[in-house]
Amino acid sequence: MASSRLKYLSLGVLVFQTTSLVLTMRYSRTLQAEGPRYLASSAVVVAEVLKILTCVLLVFKEHNYSMRALNSILRQEITQKPIETLKLAIPSGIYTLQNNLLYVALSNLDAATYQVTYQLKILTTALFSVSMLGRRLGVYQWLSLLILMAGVALVQWPSESPAAPEKDAVSTGSQFVGVTAVLVACCSSGFAGVYFEKILKESKQSVWVRNIQLGLFGLVFGLFGMMTFDGEKVKESGMFQGYNTVTWTVVALQALGGLVIAAVIKYADNILKGFATSLSIILSTLISYFWLQDFDPTGVFFLGAILVIAATFLYGYEGRPAPNPSRA
Repeated sequence: MASSRLKYLSLGVLVFQTTSLVLTMRYSRTLQAEGPRYLASSAVVVAEVLKILTCVLLVFKEHNYSMRALNSILRQEITQKPIETLKLAIPSGIYTLQNNLLYVALSNLDAATYQVTYQLKILTTALFSVSMLGRRLGVYQWLSLLILMAGVALVQWPSESPAAPEKDAVSTGSQFVGVTAVLVACCSSGFAGVYFEKILKESKQSVWVRNIQLGLFGLVFGLFGMMTFDGEKVKESGMFQGYNTVTWTVVALQALGGLVIAAVIKYADNILKGFATSLSIILSTLISYFWLQDFDPTGVFFLGAILVIAATFLYGYEGRPAPNPSRA
């Protein structure tokens, strides 16, 4: 009974995290407010700081709230193992790029289209797993990847609308930017995720310590990106310009979301993750249409979304193993 409750709690947490982050990020990027809009590069930096602080607290808790033990483990794992620490610079830099790209994507795409298209990370993760980890995919998984590509292609299929040519051209241009950002984010997510998994398998260190190392590099890369692309705006109005309650909610969800998923994923099997993805897509579609009112669904979109949902379930399907005659 307790295990069943944990499973459904995990489902709720996964759906809430994946849906709320996308919707609040989209809302924050389209919200018409007085003054300048907040800087996406700044939000990425603040999220990294929050993630580092949270992971430090978790390591502190793991070692019975001992400051001596905390100092010892951080010094031993971060400063005394520079080569191991430097290995995490690669996925950290890619994750920082990915986080910035998600803001670009949701500034140009509605939440529903983004949610469906971003499922292409299943394809990129699978391909990198095969090439980097030597993982073998079954027939169902290869079939699911083909269905996934077909579904995403249908979602991106241009729809005929009686809009003015000028507005249509602007919409097409911004959608191209958004889709390109999602596709690059999918590739970076797949590579960084598999690379990080490989590092975790080669070491016995706590995942929270590894996340501190990732966060430290992410903070450096994020600050560099912020000063390179938004340096003048930061000098003029500060890095917290345009921040409001919605912005802080986005930052918190981005910082803590991955850690929450890491904590609950052990209770969630592949079918449950498929349900979470499906419910998240459905909720994003409904809220984008009724609340944000920035999405006009078509029959082709729904067909593509159904294919993507089906592919998600099929990828996680595991056929029953053949009975072993040597065992009673």
